[in-house]
Amino acid sequence: MKFPEPRGPITSTLFRALACTPGSDEGSAAVDELRLLAARHLTASADIIGDDDVQLALFCLYELHYSGLEGINDEWEWEPGLIQVRRLIERPFEAALRAAAASASASAAESVTLPPAGELTSDAVADILFGLAASDTGPSVSRFVAKKATLDQVKEFLIHKSIYQLKEADPHTWAIPRLTGRPKAALVEIQADEYGGGRPERMHSALFARTMRGLGMEDRYGAYVDAVPAVSLAAVNMMSLFGLNRRLRGAITGHLAIYEMTSSQPNRLYGNGFRRHGFDADVTHYFDEHVEADAVHEQIAGRDLAGGLVEAEPGLLTDVLFGAAAAMAIDGRLSAHLLASWENGMTSLRAAVPAAA
Repeated sequence: MKFPEPRGPITSTLFRALACTPGSDEGSAAVDELRLLAARHLTASADIIGDDDVQLALFCLYELHYSGLEGINDEWEWEPGLIQVRRLIERPFEAALRAAAASASASAAESVTLPPAGELTSDAVADILFGLAASDTGPSVSRFVAKKATLDQVKEFLIHKSIYQLKEADPHTWAIPRLTGRPKAALVEIQADEYGGGRPERMHSALFARTMRGLGMEDRYGAYVDAVPAVSLAAVNMMSLFGLNRRLRGAITGHLAIYEMTSSQPNRLYGNGFRRHGFDADVTHYFDEHVEADAVHEQIAGRDLAGGLVEAEPGLLTDVLFGAAAAMAIDGRLSAHLLASWENGMTSLRAAVPAAA
């Protein structure tokens, strides 16, 4: 990914460090400075999830574990000082996610009934997650896109989604080696579909890139990072946090389960919104594909993945529900931002977007 523009002292210092040789005096001094800056900033920040500097820094630190940053020495991926900075940011970020998830869970309490510990079957876990999904009464971006969104607004919608969708499935794949047996097999089955069943042109990330090209937009991964607000980055950072930490394997399975359970109908509406603007299957195929795929995936993710994991390790139920509720909470916050901006005639983006390729 190309380097984004810094959003404050943390990202400015991080980018200066990454431009150095790992282990050099200059690089080590910049990392030491970064650690002190981050500690002070995190103590003062009133909203980690909405903090542009923090979320962009965490996003770029995680990107070192994916495809990397353009021109950066790969040795930075496991440089101890940067790992310390990442952990420094992750702790309050996770705490903020847990607080947001607790709030979402409290509002859904009437729809979710926890069985006794001895009755935690995979079907019972799936029922809990389906109940949580059904309790979501937050603002609906998909209905707005289907019925009201202008062409500029549907392009903005794609820009927000591109931050994850152009590497779709990758954060959840981190969980595969952390699982065994039935949940592992279930996750591999889901991910095989996400990656196109061995056909690169059918990878869901490739289908999304095709949608963007159909609207004359840049389809290169990370092209629009500078344009999106912190909450869009936080949604992706949450997945990376869950996927990269083995202790949070329950959270990443809960995240994927609720993601699949709340995806099929919205994707139908998104497809209708693009058809309303005159686009054909070349643009809508990504959304149409997910209507069918996610209707199948939700059962596998709910019963075999999340349910199978809790059946094998009952103590992980709390983390499974945390991952699911956090996903709903952050999605609700992002949706509220989009709709409030659009309904007030404003852009939901923070910066002008680059020209299309």
